[in-house]
Amino acid sequence: MAVRPILRWPDGRLRSACMDVPQVDSAVRAVWDDMIDTMDAMPGVGLAACQIGVMQRVAVVDASEARGQSVRMANPEVLHASVEPRPYDEASPCLPGVSAQITRPRAVTVRFLNAFGEMEDRDFVGLWAVSVQHQIDHLAGRMYFDRLSRTKRAMLLKKAAKAARGV
Repeated sequence: MAVRPILRWPDGRLRSACMDVPQVDSAVRAVWDDMIDTMDAMPGVGLAACQIGVMQRVAVVDASEARGQSVRMANPEVLHASVEPRPYDEASPCLPGVSAQITRPRAVTVRFLNAFGEMEDRDFVGLWAVSVQHQIDHLAGRMYFDRLSRTKRAMLLKKAAKAARGV
């Protein structure tokens, strides 16, 4: 287990869709372990494998207060999303120093291969739901700011560039 470096925007891998994993094996479990260490070190509530340069559809989420409740997901897909939207401030370690309010469904049902390699359907609500949706976007090569208007996205990226320069 290790804390891995986070890719920084505009690394092209952040715009590439990840490949499905055929099964959960020791290599996937090792990636999950490193992802949890990396997520906890940020600190954050979720991480997609592509954020550490692993181009597999693997993610972890832990929006618990106490931590240590990480959900390990391979090939996650949203089966159902609530019609009730909820705005949350979202950010990414790939684009440090900025955040934006993004509106997403308040709750989602997600199907994924779990840590035992079994197919699981699980309901996520609130911050858990936001983080799961955010990670699924990453796995598809999308960033949270893609959900902003063109003007707001340009302003956010300009602010991030200034933050990166230390201005």
